[in-house]
Amino acid sequence: MSNLSRDMNGQTTLDIIAFQLGGQTFCIQTTSVREIRGWAPSTPLPHSSPEVLGIINLRGTVIPTIDLSLKLGMRSGERSERSAIVVVEVSGKPMGLVVDQVTDMLSVTADQLQPTPDIIGPFDRSCCEGIITHMSGMICFLNLNSMFAPGDTLAA
Repeated sequence: MSNLSRDMNGQTTLDIIAFQLGGQTFCIQTTSVREIRGWAPSTPLPHSSPEVLGIINLRGTVIPTIDLSLKLGMRSGERSERSAIVVVEVSGKPMGLVVDQVTDMLSVTADQLQPTPDIIGPFDRSCCEGIITHMSGMICFLNLNSMFAPGDTLAA
């Protein structure tokens, strides 16, 4: 895991941004985030993957927008005034991740990050770097580099 820092007590910390998808909390490292934008519709792309909502113009750069719920195998949520587009950079490529709601920016200590438990049945462990235990509940820490690997057409 990269981009760990130390707090004033010498504990290793990780800066994350937390968001909601279908009532569940997920997070990513803040170092991947370029900006957070309010929800705006995308221009659809014909014959694209179901999770690709379309494209948006980000200050002259056309970037894909991804329904992160669908990418994670969940049901797509309804868009509302709380929905947001989290613009991230993965493997040097910008993309917008559509989330239900951004909830927090947190610094968590390394001991709050637990390994993903063994699950009975099919489960793609590569998308989840671990589980963060937090006073508000458990947060799934997503690994964007694995989710959008260089061979993935979205990251190519």
